[in-house]
Amino acid sequence: MAFQLGDDDVQSMNEMNLIPLIDIMLVLMIIFLLTATVLNPTVPLNLPKTSALVNDQPPEVIQISIDKDAGIFWDSDPISMEEIERRLQQQNDAGKDPSVQLRADKDSKYDTVAQVLAAASKAGLSKIAFVNE
Repeated sequence: MAFQLGDDDVQSMNEMNLIPLIDIMLVLMIIFLLTATVLNPTVPLNLPKTSALVNDQPPEVIQISIDKDAGIFWDSDPISMEEIERRLQQQNDAGKDPSVQLRADKDSKYDTVAQVLAAASKAGLSKIAFVNE
């Protein structure tokens, strides 16, 4: 077993190695993309002009609270069911369209909550939110 150092089985390579050319092409493409974005950072657009109106927030938020003993409070003042019906109707008649935030104790009676909801619905108020903590 001996090594041959001659040209007996050596065939010449007829193909060109394209890998370095592809690498150079990719590097040049990346450089071109980077310089193209630096030269033209924005695209000029002629956007349409609009006149959108800002929606007004509800002018008033009514907070009604119900404690576990079926006590009803308007903000922090105790109130009766008849007075709630009257005040809610006044709010609707004034055209204020307030938002009602209803807070109920977890041990409160469902009947009281249902009566307050019915009074708000009867008064024509539809923005009612349940608040919990």
